[in-house]
Amino acid sequence: MVSKTAPEGIVPDSGSSMAKKSTSESSNRNAIDPIISPPQPDAQFDYITQDTHPGVLAINFPTSRKWMILTVIFLVQTSMNLNTSLYANGQSGIAEEFGVDRQTTVTGAAIFLILYAIGCELWAPWSEEIGRWLVLQLSLLLVNLACLPVALARPDGPTGISSIFVGRAFGGLFSAGGSVTLGMVADMFPATKSEAPLAFIVLSSVGGSIVGPIVGGFIETYSTWRVTIWTQFAFGACVELLHLFLVPETRDTVRLDKHAKALRKKNIMPKACGPTEHKTWRQYLLPREMGSIWFRSFRMLFTEPIVMVLSALSGFSDALIFMQIQSIGLVFSIWHFSTIQIGLHILTAYYTFISFGIAYLAAYILYLLTINRNRRLREAKPDCEHAQYESRLWSLLFTAPLLPIGLFIFAWTSTPSAPWIAPLVGCILIGIANYNIYMTTIDYMVAAYEPYSASATGGNGFARDFLAGVLTWCAAPYYKSFHGTYALQSANSVLACISVLLFVSTVVVYIKGPSLRKRSPFAQSLRPVIGQDWL
Repeated sequence: MVSKTAPEGIVPDSGSSMAKKSTSESSNRNAIDPIISPPQPDAQFDYITQDTHPGVLAINFPTSRKWMILTVIFLVQTSMNLNTSLYANGQSGIAEEFGVDRQTTVTGAAIFLILYAIGCELWAPWSEEIGRWLVLQLSLLLVNLACLPVALARPDGPTGISSIFVGRAFGGLFSAGGSVTLGMVADMFPATKSEAPLAFIVLSSVGGSIVGPIVGGFIETYSTWRVTIWTQFAFGACVELLHLFLVPETRDTVRLDKHAKALRKKNIMPKACGPTEHKTWRQYLLPREMGSIWFRSFRMLFTEPIVMVLSALSGFSDALIFMQIQSIGLVFSIWHFSTIQIGLHILTAYYTFISFGIAYLAAYILYLLTINRNRRLREAKPDCEHAQYESRLWSLLFTAPLLPIGLFIFAWTSTPSAPWIAPLVGCILIGIANYNIYMTTIDYMVAAYEPYSASATGGNGFARDFLAGVLTWCAAPYYKSFHGTYALQSANSVLACISVLLFVSTVVVYIKGPSLRKRSPFAQSLRPVIGQDWL
């Protein structure tokens, strides 16, 4: 972990702890940082830092203000995931109006997810340079505008259905994703107290994916496919306005730069200078500098074993669940459920609860119960690597097995002889596992890469969205490839068997975590040297 007072890729003064780091650590960090050198201490300027002006930092916001910001970010994250999931309920209407088969309309969903994965990686490092607020505002505005060519597309128009695909493509690419919002958590909370806020934001991420099917079921049944797009647009516009007026900048370097300008303007410190004020827009737009910033997330994904392994674990887990979700319509058609009922996953006569919603809420509460246990362990063993890092994965040892168990239950209760509620029990177990895999891997990476958590967690988002996007094209052919009496059951059983391997992987990561960190030079450069005993 890195102290909140440690400079984030800058050199505030010659006495800083970062200035005392070894040459090898500095070279490792330079492999990730932008190429423009920070200013050296100069008598002409009074550089303000996290040490000299801690009151400016978002970490010192009042608790009530932090949670107000988190609430808005919760809605922003829900909006992003609504854009992903709600489109599916418009596919039948698009196919009918444009005279294409349903598999063709799947391209709109797939291309959104694939470019969403790339967008997460491209936006995240810029939020570490120019600030979270500006990046999210630009992202929300551009995503909302990208809804227009989709909603206004006409079969007799000059571009036809291509307008839908182009709009969806840009909508995905413009989506900043959860990496930026998770970075904001790291801005406001130290790693020792970030679990509850992270759990809240992760809940919005997974929860947003179920809002689409619930709302979309009614829209698909009682309205037209265009309403699904206008719903995305309206919700996105609302959350953009909330973000505009209620959410301040949280990135430390940007806040310090603005504070320095205010001190000069008021003549309180005429020579005040922020940590990154020396970098002009012209410098940012240099090809080498842009490339360095844009590809920071990709370099971390492919050169840092921590990011690579945890992102792969989270991505493949989400991909398996995504495939399973594609079969929900096939499964519940066995009991002749309507589109609305499938969207609601009814559990009572009054359609009160939804299965995945229950799962995510249960997983959220269960995770909150483990936070104090992990904090006590870290406080009791401050020099223990395992306590500081791998303890964050402890709950996975108990919840990851629910993924194969849930998939097997879902597979073999999908028969007319079983009650319709039985597959929903499997869905609940699957949802609990999905939430915990996502949450614990994110928590681990935020602790390891705190100042650069947006770039690190961008790899997690990339893996989840990219694999989901690719499998969008594959889902229907996959289930159609199985034949016989137990075709559907066999298809989902294959997914369950693969998930067993993922559970084994979680155990390996829990045990071999210290080794992964030693092979992750950038993560090593961001934390103080601590003891090796983790027993």
